[in-house]
Amino acid sequence: MSESASADVAAVTKRPNIIKRLYLWVLHWAETPYGTPALFVLSFAESSFFPIPPDVLQIALSISKPKRSFYYAAVSMVASVLGAILGWYIGYALWAGFLESFFLDYVPGVNRESIALVQGKYAEWGFLAILVAAFTPIPYKVFTITAGMGATISLPVLIGASVLGRSARFFTVATCIFFFGPTVKHYIDKYFDWAMILFAVLLIGGFLLIKFIPH
Repeated sequence: MSESASADVAAVTKRPNIIKRLYLWVLHWAETPYGTPALFVLSFAESSFFPIPPDVLQIALSISKPKRSFYYAAVSMVASVLGAILGWYIGYALWAGFLESFFLDYVPGVNRESIALVQGKYAEWGFLAILVAAFTPIPYKVFTITAGMGATISLPVLIGASVLGRSARFFTVATCIFFFGPTVKHYIDKYFDWAMILFAVLLIGGFLLIKFIPH
């Protein structure tokens, strides 16, 4: 195991909890022959239910083999989009079979009109919402599942936004490691999510300008 990975393990094991144990479990796959299949499974699962982002394993694998950085990014992107489709179907099945009735029967102030209003707003901004969630630290699975509830966002829109957003995130990581190698890991760990948030703010600002400036 590399010195940086050993340091991560030592730091995490001082105060173990379920998330940290999952983090270590994810990280250890980079030291095995099954790193790429594990990356695919992790990227798929994170889009619908798993709590640890695939970037953790993608970065570790890319640092060990920088020339394969873009390959690992492609694996992450494809699997993540497939996982987003699963998340959409989970939301669709739960909404039709359970969630809609639950909200109508047990949540005060909720009626079919209010649900339709929320779904309309989400559908209006759905592509942008999925796109932003796909490359920021916002839990992506929340958006993929919500998109499927009552088919608020169509599956083609979800797929398109997911491909763009997930590609932007994973290939940005790959580009940094490919050109700068292991020395860039510290900066990715420290600043990457903030950079993605800033990019999301600028993207949203651009959409708002296009939408509201008179033509």
